[in-house]
Amino acid sequence: MGSEHELPLDTPILYLKSEEAFAGLTSRERHYAHHLSRASWWGGLIVLCQTSPESPVAFSLLTRLFRSQPLDTLKELSIVRIDEFKSLVIHIEVLIVYIGYYLGINLVKCVGNNSFFPLIASSFRAADEYDNYIEITHTEMYRFENAKTFLTVGPNFQDMILFFTFNCFEEDADLAKDYMADRNIEAWNNRLLKYEEDGQTILDIRLASIEQGAAEGITVESDEFKGHKFRVSRGDYANFLRKLNEELTLAKEHTANETEGKMLDKYIECFTRGCLQAHKDGSSHWVKNKSPAVETYMGFIEVYRDPTNQRAEFESFVAVVNREQSRKFDTLVARAEKEFLQLLPWAREFEEDTFLRPDFSSLDILTFASSGLPIGINIPNYKDVKEEHGFKNVSLSNVMAARTGVKGGPFLSEADLSLREKYGATSLEIQVGLHELLGHGCGKFLRVKDDGTLNFDKDKLKNPFTGEPVTYYPKGENYNTKFTNISSAYEECRAETVAMYLGLVNDILDVFGITDEDKEDIKYISWLDMFYAGLRGLEMYQPAQGKWGQAHSQARYVILRVGLEAGEGLVDVVETTGEDGLPDLRLSVDRTKIPTVGHKAMGDFLNKLQVYRSMGDSDAGRAMFEKYSEVPTEGSHPFGKWHEIVVRKRRPRMCLTMPNTRVVGEEVELVSYVDGPESMVESWVDRFAPQDHDFLENFLTQTANAWNK
Repeated sequence: MGSEHELPLDTPILYLKSEEAFAGLTSRERHYAHHLSRASWWGGLIVLCQTSPESPVAFSLLTRLFRSQPLDTLKELSIVRIDEFKSLVIHIEVLIVYIGYYLGINLVKCVGNNSFFPLIASSFRAADEYDNYIEITHTEMYRFENAKTFLTVGPNFQDMILFFTFNCFEEDADLAKDYMADRNIEAWNNRLLKYEEDGQTILDIRLASIEQGAAEGITVESDEFKGHKFRVSRGDYANFLRKLNEELTLAKEHTANETEGKMLDKYIECFTRGCLQAHKDGSSHWVKNKSPAVETYMGFIEVYRDPTNQRAEFESFVAVVNREQSRKFDTLVARAEKEFLQLLPWAREFEEDTFLRPDFSSLDILTFASSGLPIGINIPNYKDVKEEHGFKNVSLSNVMAARTGVKGGPFLSEADLSLREKYGATSLEIQVGLHELLGHGCGKFLRVKDDGTLNFDKDKLKNPFTGEPVTYYPKGENYNTKFTNISSAYEECRAETVAMYLGLVNDILDVFGITDEDKEDIKYISWLDMFYAGLRGLEMYQPAQGKWGQAHSQARYVILRVGLEAGEGLVDVVETTGEDGLPDLRLSVDRTKIPTVGHKAMGDFLNKLQVYRSMGDSDAGRAMFEKYSEVPTEGSHPFGKWHEIVVRKRRPRMCLTMPNTRVVGEEVELVSYVDGPESMVESWVDRFAPQDHDFLENFLTQTANAWNK
């Protein structure tokens, strides 16, 4: 097991502060936030069941250990050496931060060393029934064949993510994709199961829901497609969804308006029946609920972890709106359609007919239940909801503040590090705002509408690169089904490039209150940071599989390659020798070339990204994107060779402990914690009340037994 599979013992664990924001809530709003947070944490446990077989078993086992014996008691056990105790604590950090053993940032398996297992075994000596759970968890956790080290697609899905049963092959996933497109079924909230029944192979599309059994318009008992038997069933994750809905029902008693009530009703319907349309309807109500004091969104949202980029991981957040921070983005949104979107490099026909003004909020996170914690989000991800009702952009201000507090870094000159420290937080705020508000919010999909008509003039619009008629999305197809495994990275690359391109506009910098004397430094740091992220993101590449494990990192690496291809010294990476005598790297950017060479190169690239996306031309889009995604081992920039340097020089990634809420009398209080790994463990022990222990114990038994079958 290599170091990339171990979270360092010195990993920084910080507390995510939200006390000031929470203090500004009314009693009603605090109760609303409390029940939404409880719902979120129950739903978040679904991610364990979406990741790998040992994850839910290990979670149940370790949380029982920490519930039964306080940390101080475990630390004082005579058999424990201090490194073993630290290893145990860091181990559970991985499990609870990423809700499983595969890092949300790069999908690499990360379990730490196994020196703490004697501690677990001794702690459960009186409970023989746990011996089997300990054994199977240890065995599976420390299997490191290729298929067990990286959450991606291989020759088949065996030993991979649990969006598929282990006997599914790539051709099964492709067949299911074609079937769902033909039957107008979207994959967000389902898994693909494959099994034998009465001598026939069944491909079962299993929906997440509390209810089981037949439901008109939702399930299909038997269907045939291209000579294969299909079924659409439901009932996945029922136990967790039942707990989630109980809390949503309680939250309804504290809503601020009718729209919030309708939103929660639709969420409850979706999670009860497995009806995706109900979640789309709930998302529409969510978009209409402008600038609430307490913001929340939950469901099966992001497809980053599915090798085919179709099935979504459960995600839920609860946050308090930072109104003062949100006001500065109002002008940007108000001027977007008539001014700023006009500056983008593609023809007007490839832009939406009407820019649906998004609702932008700067939020302080109370709860974020998923495998990753971003700094900005553009949702909902349903293209039809976005086109008809609009979308929301959220910037997670307290998360951003925590991350920009980390200083220094490899591969840059002292002068650049000094400028990043001075302007990095402001630059990041602008980059995230442009990325989420305009990057994800711009651009049109040429498609067949529900009434069978086209949303563009087929006779007039031509492919600007070939002069031929444009292609478009037929009914039943969408961006994810066309661009499949590159869709997430491609879209993130497009949004990042929009932010770089528009970040050079002085009028936009005026919106953010940047003084004339600081504008050129802000532009420089924005571009330097993007190229720097592309270089550091190389650690997310897995040479053995030839795969990228994280969409944002792949996107930024592609942007770096585009910058290098532009030439003329815009950006360069050279190999050097470090103070330790080992190979090192140095990245540099010529700020004088950004408004000329850089602006043209990124404009040309961005135009292609958008036009291929608009037309659904996945062949051309894929060819271009995969060319820039290559990691060469030779040439002027041998990134394959430099991968070892980037991995060796990487720094521990910060993890954040979130607060809890609890009802005391008739009021809701925020439970705060301090920095450090032990506080994170304490927060998870506090998260589930004593009456929930039996549920978690039963969950342990069920998942362990299912895993053994």
